[in-house]
Amino acid sequence: MTELLSGFPLQACNTLGVRASAQWFARIRSHADLLAVLADDRVAGLPLYVLGGGSNLVLGGDVAGVVLKVEIPGRRLVREDDEAWYVAAGGGENWHDFVQWTLAQGYGGLENLSLIPGTVGAAPVQNIGAYGVEVQDCFFELTGYSLSTKETRRFDKHTCRFSYRDSVFKQEEAGRWLIGEVVFRLPKRAEIRTTYGDIERELEVSALPRTPAGVAQAVINVRRRKLPDPAVIGNAGSFFKNPLVSAALFEQLQLEHPALVAYHQADGSYKLAAGWLIDQCGWKGRRLGPVGMYEKQALVLVNHGGATGADVAALMQAVQADVQERFGVALEAEPVWW
Repeated sequence: MTELLSGFPLQACNTLGVRASAQWFARIRSHADLLAVLADDRVAGLPLYVLGGGSNLVLGGDVAGVVLKVEIPGRRLVREDDEAWYVAAGGGENWHDFVQWTLAQGYGGLENLSLIPGTVGAAPVQNIGAYGVEVQDCFFELTGYSLSTKETRRFDKHTCRFSYRDSVFKQEEAGRWLIGEVVFRLPKRAEIRTTYGDIERELEVSALPRTPAGVAQAVINVRRRKLPDPAVIGNAGSFFKNPLVSAALFEQLQLEHPALVAYHQADGSYKLAAGWLIDQCGWKGRRLGPVGMYEKQALVLVNHGGATGADVAALMQAVQADVQERFGVALEAEPVWW
């Protein structure tokens, strides 16, 4: 049975390293643990917050309510057919470790998502993506536990309503569910995706095989070069979404800025590289108090030590204002704010 802890420090539970504490904190390792916490009179009527790896989170201050730290374990092959393997993982599993486990079993499909921090349960909430692949591409279904009715519900790809860095769990169902298990459909004839230049170059330079495992290693190599390790310097990964703009705005911007980095989308729109926009505004490696944009990747906001949620908000707003003024493009932050 899980223990309900009061005044629990959260600095080690968010990769940005912001200092804050939770009024109540519980580690959830099973559905039974969740039901026990929900039945506890001490937390009746208090707000509930679901926490995974804390890698996409900004704490604005102490959390008044109950923080439910998801630590549900498990990795298993559910079934297979002629086309695919169906693989399940507990919501508390470390995402990168799970991806590497699938590759070790010979299951390709998730290799481009290697080294993304966080948990399996958080992956579909954010519809995490990298190097041309998103979770929705290999998603099959998940099991959610309601925080209000205590029911268990299955969500398929349609009901998750995935879009770029988004899902139903960030929209009308936000804060209503704890994800206990996710099932992925990994095709037996998986397509190797190396359309991003960094990955293609890494495969060539490191003489890596064009296999799922080879692509995974290329992704790991590139991410380690570009992104800071949260154990060394606090960060929440890519802090801003790559903005989507119309073809007309893209053409206008390209005329004014020939080096503009953008990716054409199937619907005719363009996805701009937010890191490039931020870099052009002079924020790469620049600090504002105890926070700044990382010197090797302008898209990553880092905590140089002692930052508060207010410090993070101030830098975020300054960067957004500069990009809006120079390019007429609105940047949206990726992390969830508590």
